[in-house]
Amino acid sequence: MTTSLPAMPALPSSGFRFSKDQLVVAVPVAVIAALGGFLANHYLSGPSCKKGQVNSSVSKDSPKVVHSFDMEDIGTKAVYCRCWKSKKFPYCDGAHAKHNEETGDNVGPLIIKKRDA
Repeated sequence: MTTSLPAMPALPSSGFRFSKDQLVVAVPVAVIAALGGFLANHYLSGPSCKKGQVNSSVSKDSPKVVHSFDMEDIGTKAVYCRCWKSKKFPYCDGAHAKHNEETGDNVGPLIIKKRDA
């Protein structure tokens, strides 16, 4: 013999009726969704980026960091930083290797060299 539980009384302001069986499912789903949202936001925001910023130390007093070089001044080869971690910025000092190891990123330098004639 199967007995069903009586439906809960309607909420006065909404007119919706919830059964105990519906609440047994809905409450854990809501808790898991809220916890999942919190964890995704916490872990996807990452500790190394504040509001999506990649530049943590280079020319922070300037509204925009821009460097310009004439090709004649480069010589035969120039290696430029793209991870924003170099102590010799805008030139690469190999800091991307540590950055890649810590973050799982795969960034490397920009290498410009004169084509052999």
